[in-house]
Amino acid sequence: MTEITSAMDIDVDENHPRKPKVVAGGFGAPPQSKATPWVEKYRPQSLDDVAAHRDIVATIDRLTNENKLPHLLLYGPPGTGKTSTILAVARKLYGPKYRNMILELNASDDRGIDVVRQQIQDFASTQSFSLGKSSVKLVLLDEADAMTKDAQFALRRGKSSYTRLSFVMFKYVIEKYTKSTRFALIGNHVNKIIPALQSRCTRFRFAPLDPLHVSQRLKHVIEAEGLDVSESGLAALVRLSNGDMRKAMNILQSTHMASVKITEEEVYLCTGNPLPKDIEQISHWLLNESFAESYKKISEMKTRKGLAIVDIVREVTIFVFKIKMPSHVRVQLINDLADIEYRLSFGCNDKLQLGAIISTFTHARSALVATAK
Repeated sequence: MTEITSAMDIDVDENHPRKPKVVAGGFGAPPQSKATPWVEKYRPQSLDDVAAHRDIVATIDRLTNENKLPHLLLYGPPGTGKTSTILAVARKLYGPKYRNMILELNASDDRGIDVVRQQIQDFASTQSFSLGKSSVKLVLLDEADAMTKDAQFALRRGKSSYTRLSFVMFKYVIEKYTKSTRFALIGNHVNKIIPALQSRCTRFRFAPLDPLHVSQRLKHVIEAEGLDVSESGLAALVRLSNGDMRKAMNILQSTHMASVKITEEEVYLCTGNPLPKDIEQISHWLLNESFAESYKKISEMKTRKGLAIVDIVREVTIFVFKIKMPSHVRVQLINDLADIEYRLSFGCNDKLQLGAIISTFTHARSALVATAK
């Protein structure tokens, strides 16, 4: 069956041509409004600006230069450069008007399958103008792992015309429009994407960023914005980001809005995380004070500083790994703390879980005494 393609309609006034928009970000970002989030203002504009994952970036760059770009599946934790990498590829392929050559969709949005299918097929089937090095268009599907198994097979069973975006649709659309369109899927968990779709893409895993790369990028932003940041404040930003560059940038901007000088204490106060010295004090109470005294002192600190029990559990867990104790005691202690964190994720009572934390450490102290004897 012959496939009919039509030219893409672009509204252009010959007498008054539309000026291209200035794209900000990267290491040479032009001036922007003060209200612009720094995450967007300093988003990498080229593949050379991507902070880490040089091996992945080099591979994609080589495929782009050779005009051999395959369908891509980029997965990994948030804030590791997946979307920035794809947008940098689009800029390299199509130049400043790359938005005319890409279609961005978010799979976690509720929308009808028929509507999305038509939107993708309309975009993929139309003839494209060569705006840069390649005439192949790009479909960007963000949060591709947000779809449930039922949603993946809903279209195939034909039981629902309006549900979440279905992978099955992409399976056939990818095969049909490979000559004119490339698909880039982005997600956090690759195991939530069906094998049929994985096999049609080249997979790249974006691991959490190394603290060195996070620190270097933050120093660039600090210098560009003229911020007053102490060494301890920078270390706190890197530590709390946990390899998430987006999180680090958001914490930096929010702390700057709250305080002129960014110190370790200001960073922790802005995010609501317990200070390291507070965790040391809480750990001291847990390991040395009685149940009643520990409960009283921790509750008082929690109320005074607005700490969350789940943050205390996570920070105390890290502290447990740093102190010396027999392996079997540490294993049991970590296992109990993991159970408490799991219960907190379901909204269990904070007071009961604080009691469970103290009880766990009380048992650990008894085990340490028994081991010493």
